[in-house]
Amino acid sequence: MTDLQEFLEHVGRGETIVAGSAQHAFMHSRAQEALRITAELNGSYRSPEQVRELLAELTGRAVDASVTVFPPFSSEFGLNLHLGRDIFINLGCRFQDTGGITIGDGSLIGHGTTLTTLNHGVDPERRGDMLPAPIVIGRRVWLGASVTVVPGVTIGDGAIVGAGAVVTKDVPADTIVAGVPARAIRPTGFEA
Repeated sequence: MTDLQEFLEHVGRGETIVAGSAQHAFMHSRAQEALRITAELNGSYRSPEQVRELLAELTGRAVDASVTVFPPFSSEFGLNLHLGRDIFINLGCRFQDTGGITIGDGSLIGHGTTLTTLNHGVDPERRGDMLPAPIVIGRRVWLGASVTVVPGVTIGDGAIVGAGAVVTKDVPADTIVAGVPARAIRPTGFEA
């Protein structure tokens, strides 16, 4: 048996979530609650205030009145999602936050973006094991439509990620990246 604090410490250390373990069972149990909350969020029209209330229930912490999320929105855990102020998350975003997602103040997340924080074991005999690694998105970052960010990536303050990019490596602050895999195109010309 495990509790939330033990689980968050476990994934915070980057330790494997072994298939069939207490941590694995806890993760799946929490996923059911996150699915319930996101089904309520996405099931019919919700006012911006109602969306924030449901996000607060999902994340287990207050969500600032400056945060805007356009449903549908998916999160399979919720309790390891940290949202700053003045954030906009567009339609159809999918966040796998079990390994930890932090989004800094003033960031914009384009529609259809996927943030994923778990890898599976490479060994076919251990493929059900999961390897957590957090995603950190800095302040005033802009992720274009349909961006994918893989586990363990940090995107620096003021960076821009072009639509459709797959971000597999850290992005320096104030840099524009694009492509599959994402590569640096040029500096933004601004300092975030």
